[in-house]
Amino acid sequence: MLGEAPPGRDVAVTPGKVVMANRLIELLRYDPVTPTVHAVPLLVVPAWIMKYYILDLSPQNSLVRYLVERGHTVYMISWKNPRDEDRQLSLEDDRRLGVMAALDTVCAQTGADTVNACDYCMGGTLLAIAAAAMAPSGDQRLASLTLLAAQVDFTEPGELSLFIDESQVALLEAIMWQQGYLDKRQMAGAFQLLRSNDLIWSRRLRHYLLDIPDKDNDLASWNADATRMPYRMHSEYLRKLFLKNSLASARYIVDGHPVSLTDIHVPIFAVGTRTDHVAPWRSVYKIVALTDTDVTFLLTSGGHNAGVVSPPGTPARAYQVYTHGHDTPYVDPDRWLADIREQQGSWWPAWAAWLARQAGPQVAPPPPAAGLGDAPGRYVLQP
Repeated sequence: MLGEAPPGRDVAVTPGKVVMANRLIELLRYDPVTPTVHAVPLLVVPAWIMKYYILDLSPQNSLVRYLVERGHTVYMISWKNPRDEDRQLSLEDDRRLGVMAALDTVCAQTGADTVNACDYCMGGTLLAIAAAAMAPSGDQRLASLTLLAAQVDFTEPGELSLFIDESQVALLEAIMWQQGYLDKRQMAGAFQLLRSNDLIWSRRLRHYLLDIPDKDNDLASWNADATRMPYRMHSEYLRKLFLKNSLASARYIVDGHPVSLTDIHVPIFAVGTRTDHVAPWRSVYKIVALTDTDVTFLLTSGGHNAGVVSPPGTPARAYQVYTHGHDTPYVDPDRWLADIREQQGSWWPAWAAWLARQAGPQVAPPPPAAGLGDAPGRYVLQP
């Protein structure tokens, strides 16, 4: 059954190599399948709250496969599943050993001066922090940012606010201090309650009352493959970003200095999903007002996971998309929703067309890198 298959058998099967590893990440590089590739490679920063392969599920649902088939050199961060000895890993470690170490490797291996960067969920928050921190130092290696269901402003975080307040964070910190991390079962319970009708009660109705077996698919398999959250990093995320909203208010500190999202001037493509319980689309939309650059905002049908995993041919999909110029007046999300025409189908081709414009001309693929092993690597297999 698919749900019992480990990554590398039915899911996370796009061919590639582990090309770099440190105590926090493995960096995967996927094999080119086209005779030429775009000159600007793509680095993907997934959320560390789950394993990376939501973007590389079964071949028909794999965004990675979709991209390499369109001539992109794709690199993917695979986060380590932390244990007690990793309790002091911080958000700064995620930025330095994660995003920046991966960016150094991509540029060194490909010879590219710039890199397009994409993310998912919490990975987008981290990528926005990294991009804002790079600007004042003159680091111009980012060509564009794509934020998939990612928040940078937490004033309207949706239903998660029911679970995260000062007292709840203090309780979580006490739990994490004892064991060094937040266990995946403890975390999964809160997310199930967010969508109790879908994830708890409907399953009980189907399974126990109607005797209908659970559906077994790649997204369900991924959803059951959660990770742990190290004590210090998760505490910093909840306090600095969720409770204090320090990134959106230009109070988040990197290397002793506050960073500002207004320093990000590269084009941004931001995707919100209409029924998202984790990153509500109106919250994702706030990137339009918080940066001083052209932002293409796309709203797609579906929720936080299935809305992102939406390849061409997925039934009953639709999206709206429009680019806000950096010098045009702000449009609030409800007016935007009313004014922008809905288009039928998957949002992937619309993003692929935008990404191709940021990715430069077609060139010969970069030479094969000396790999540390085949994708999906070791970290994704850690229980």
